[in-house]
Amino acid sequence: MQNLKLLNINRLTDLISKRPGEVKLGEKIRVLKSSHNIYEQIRDLDVKYVIFGIKEDIGVRANLGISGTKVTWKKFLLSFLNIQHNAFIKANKILVLGHLSFKAYYKNIDSLDIKDLRNITSEIDKSVSFLSQAIIKAKKIPIIIGGGHNNAYGIIKGCALALNKKINVLNIDAHTDFRPLEGRHSGNGFSYAFHEGFVKNYFAYGLHENYISEYFLEQLIANKNHIKYISYEALLGVKGQQNKEDLYNQIRKFICQRKFGLELDCDAIKNIRSSAQSPVGFETSTIRRLIHDYSANKNVLYFHICEGMASNSPENRIGKLITYLITDFIKANQ
Repeated sequence: MQNLKLLNINRLTDLISKRPGEVKLGEKIRVLKSSHNIYEQIRDLDVKYVIFGIKEDIGVRANLGISGTKVTWKKFLLSFLNIQHNAFIKANKILVLGHLSFKAYYKNIDSLDIKDLRNITSEIDKSVSFLSQAIIKAKKIPIIIGGGHNNAYGIIKGCALALNKKINVLNIDAHTDFRPLEGRHSGNGFSYAFHEGFVKNYFAYGLHENYISEYFLEQLIANKNHIKYISYEALLGVKGQQNKEDLYNQIRKFICQRKFGLELDCDAIKNIRSSAQSPVGFETSTIRRLIHDYSANKNVLYFHICEGMASNSPENRIGKLITYLITDFIKANQ
């Protein structure tokens, strides 16, 4: 499978920090032994979740964003593989596949213009779509760590092709990523997926009103039965359990009654390093509750976390955060 770099047993062992009297999750999760017949191996393996990374920030660069999302996968592995193996999570149901590498595209990356970067993003789409399609066809749940939000397009396309029907998408995000069809980048993954017929209903949760474009509002009017959102500012005004329950029921009816993808852009979380970091946003505890609520639904197809960036701090905040969110997803879903 093109661009896929498997997490082999030797690399896995190197990433695990063993301690006497403890068993780490990385000692119990599953990995593939060979790169041959990837689809058949995934299909026949007794796992439910297939985790893979996308090591790129080209889609972000193509959107004039801040680069740095390509290192997030490594930071995640260092945290995820070293949490405790215990009764709260079934490690034997988790396959850590590896990552999609696009190293070849980084030669002279700083000298490329926007058109070149957007053309490369379209090439990245192909690998993301192919791998996502294989995992869904194998009847597993892909969990994807990006990378830019451009990769939502390839994931959605792969899922829709595997199922041979449109899917719904719930996107927890400060931005719509529903920008014009001007060439592929991290700001238009959902608009491309919608207009190419891979998305039926799209709901954007927590948009910052300062960044909602006129284009999105026009699309909202033109496709009012299939595109909806609630802003972060509107959520601040949701008072009382009844109103929150009404919103949950609205999203459940609009999104969760058919197969849907769950998307989380790290820029939705307050003060978390991302390609569009913000001092305003959801608290981590709120995000964890949202992930729990929607991952427990039987129709959830995949979970995609993107746009997170590592800091120079040795505490590995982004790796730990994503680990919490992914274990929350698995615990609620399993």
